Amino acid sequence: MGADPTIGVLALQGDVREHARALESAGARVVAVRRPAELERVDGLVIPGGESTTIGKLARAFDLLEPLRKRIEAGLPAYGSCAGMILLADRVEDGAAGQETIGGIDVTVRRNAFGRQVDSFEAPVALAGMGEDPYHAVFIRAPWVERVGDGVEVLGRAESGPDADRIVAVRQGRLMATAFHPELTDDHRVHHYFAELVRRATEEE
Repeated sequence: MGADPTIGVLALQGDVREHARALESAGARVVAVRRPAELERVDGLVIPGGESTTIGKLARAFDLLEPLRKRIEAGLPAYGSCAGMILLADRVEDGAAGQETIGGIDVTVRRNAFGRQVDSFEAPVALAGMGEDPYHAVFIRAPWVERVGDGVEVLGRAESGPDADRIVAVRQGRLMATAFHPELTDDHRVHHYFAELVRRATEEE
């Protein structure tokens, strides 16, 4: 295992403290990112859940949107949960008018695919590369992935209910995303997986 990476959490909206706690359990140093100068300090970035349109607007207001795009295009590892998945997607279905994303993952994501707040639920999801036990996933106004590009690895699918087999976790190179909120559980496998991805990326540079 390499040196402890510095991982930022985009601190414009969402479960910033919860993500920070999970990343610290994986041995990462955590930085709240609200400004381009803070973005430049990190080896990897977590984009938390929240409202994807609001986060996009705040990122532009804080002059972060273009720096985020440039750093991710240049190879910065990034992980997005729920709204973060939408923001890392290259294409969004049912998006708000004029909605902007950061992009980077060659997927089409459907916003609010599993329903509204009242349709939130918890369900087991088997996650590739993260142990044999299913992950107890928390879905809140969650998206799902409609289509994936050739370079995208599917890490997990919904396993039960009317939306069984929908894609809910993906990875493309140094970028990954989940439709659910792993920071809301005590199971930190997703954050450990991402922290290790960041470690490998820093060793390659």
